[in-house]
Amino acid sequence: MQIGDLSRHAGVNIETIRYYERAGVLPVPARQGNGRRIYGEADVRRLGFIRHARDLGFDLQSVRTLLALQEQPEASCTDASRIAQAQLDEVERRLAQLQSLRAELSRMVAECRKGVVAECRVIEALNTSPF
Repeated sequence: MQIGDLSRHAGVNIETIRYYERAGVLPVPARQGNGRRIYGEADVRRLGFIRHARDLGFDLQSVRTLLALQEQPEASCTDASRIAQAQLDEVERRLAQLQSLRAELSRMVAECRKGVVAECRVIEALNTSPF
């Protein structure tokens, strides 16, 4: 299959496929005589793995490591678990940050009397920098 077919099968943009090839997480494919890339079902599966990992927020280095671990089915999954735990910790940190942002925005909106800007609680709160 060609790159457009791979893109449709995996739900990944063509430029993203090329980027993954340059980044080394997707192997550089063979080429036809006319220079077009040729992909197979293994590429569809690998790209699906990459896409799912990226959707979960894993960075490319973690994806590389997870892909390498996938090639060693008898190896311990300790490293995979460690990588997943680190990502979960990061997600928890971001959720806490978002909850804090939500609370602050809710407070700003609730305190706004929708009068004039000179008395606007939203503007006032933004001018009171925590930094």
